[in-house]
Amino acid sequence: MLIRFGYDITITCPQPTPLVCLLNSHADRAGDIRAVEQVVTQPSVPNSSYTDLFGNICRRFVAPAGDFSIWGDGTIEDSGLHDPVFADAQEIAVADLPSECLVFLMGSRYCETDRLSQIAWDLFGNMAPGWGRVQAICDFANKRIKFGYMDARSTRTAYEAYEEQIGVCRDYAHLAITLLRCMNIPARYVNGYLGDIGVPILDPQDFSAWIEVYIGGRWMTFDPRNNIPRIGRIVVARGRDAADVPLINSFGPHELKQFRVWTYDVTGLPLPLPPISH
Repeated sequence: MLIRFGYDITITCPQPTPLVCLLNSHADRAGDIRAVEQVVTQPSVPNSSYTDLFGNICRRFVAPAGDFSIWGDGTIEDSGLHDPVFADAQEIAVADLPSECLVFLMGSRYCETDRLSQIAWDLFGNMAPGWGRVQAICDFANKRIKFGYMDARSTRTAYEAYEEQIGVCRDYAHLAITLLRCMNIPARYVNGYLGDIGVPILDPQDFSAWIEVYIGGRWMTFDPRNNIPRIGRIVVARGRDAADVPLINSFGPHELKQFRVWTYDVTGLPLPLPPISH
């Protein structure tokens, strides 16, 4: 299966403003790219890229004063399979975890393990360890939070999502991640593309948040917001929580003027031509 993905974002800055953007597909999918991601800005400005501590591709710009647009587009090959389910996968004891997993057991900006630890153990402490307990935590987050775009708040933490019982995909992810870490199960935040392949079209196209859990000796995908296996995820960035993977990190004020995302199946269609202009 071929999936075309991309974005068209316009911000307005009152003055020249440095930006760091995490918008490229993750480097671990580089071998699946079939039409190289094109990145075009209007006006055209120099840019450079680097890889951060979590392996994410970060692109640097200095946006001029006024409107500044970033447009990206690419095509990737995907298996077309649903997220895998390994119901017999077992949790790994903390003493046996790879060292690089340990950071994903600890509290972070939006994931207050100290505030949710007792709640987690009260809810899930008597459950058998393994895939079933991870799924039960995702089920709980899915039912605890009522989804609504109008309820988005960039500062909402996992504990606040638990208390308020409202939010968007990042809040489902933060709550599930925190409860998992409280149970000594490594969990990390994922930002990326998730289209409506194989499901009814329910929401406007947007970047999505889900989680990866270290279980059975590998990182596995779970999605507390949608809570069913899906087709065609394209990872952009991974981190401890949303603070590590902002789409746009601006070092100065800016206003979002336009935001459009696309991701859809183009199997059997010609690959897109490189853009001539934005």
